Amino acid sequence: MSAIRVAIADDHQLFCSGIQMLIESQPDLEFAGAAYDGEAAVALAYEARADVVLMDIRMPGLDGIEATARIVGAPDAANAERSQDDDAASLQAHPKIIMLTTFQRDEAVVRAIQAGADGFLVKDATPEFVLAAIRAVHAGHSVIAPSDTVDIIRAQASRRDKEANPEAIAALSAREKEVFLLAARGLSNAEIAQTAFIGETTVKSHIRSILAKLSLNSRVQIVAHAYENGLVR
Repeated sequence: MSAIRVAIADDHQLFCSGIQMLIESQPDLEFAGAAYDGEAAVALAYEARADVVLMDIRMPGLDGIEATARIVGAPDAANAERSQDDDAASLQAHPKIIMLTTFQRDEAVVRAIQAGADGFLVKDATPEFVLAAIRAVHAGHSVIAPSDTVDIIRAQASRRDKEANPEAIAALSAREKEVFLLAARGLSNAEIAQTAFIGETTVKSHIRSILAKLSLNSRVQIVAHAYENGLVR
C-alpha cells in the first residue's frame, strides 16, 4: 500500500518542523509539505496531493476554518485542473482534515466541524496519539472527543435558543430520523442499537444514509446539525 501523505498548516514553523520529523519517522507515512497561513494551506492541500492535512484553527489572514471550507468545497475544481494524462485513480475528493487547537473545549472547533473537518486534536497530544489520529482519519473515522464536542455545541445552541426546524431532516425516513436524534445526543452505535432495538450493522447503515442525504461528512456534524436546527435541547 502507498504511504499516507500528510501536510501541516500552522503559522509556527518550529511546530511544523516537529510534525515533519514525526511523520518522516514512520514507514507508512510521507510528509507532503507545510503551509504557514490559510491561503497557502488551500493551495498545498491539492498541489501536494495530501491525504490528510493537520490544520491549525487560528492563522494569520485566512484562518483554518475558512481554509477547511475552501478545501472541502473545491475537489471538483482542483481535479479539473489536473492533467488529462492523470489516472482516474489519482483524482481525489478532498483531503481528510484534522483541526489543531490549543484548548480542549475550543468553541471554534464546532465551526471547523461544520466547515467539513474530520476531527480535531489538541496541540499537547502525545506523538503516538497524533499518529493514531492520522491513520484513523485516513481510514474514514472521525477523531473527536464526542462528549466534549456535544457539550460545546449544546452551550452554543443554548445561547441562541433556536426554534425547531423539522424540515432540516425531512429527507430522512422515520427510522433514520430516530437514529439521527439518538446520534445527535452523542450515543455510540451500540447505545443506539440498544435503544432503537436494532443491530449495530443496521445502525451503521442508517448513519451512512443520513450523512449522504443531509450532505454531512461525519457523525459529529450530525450533532451540530441537530443543535443548529433546534432538534435537540
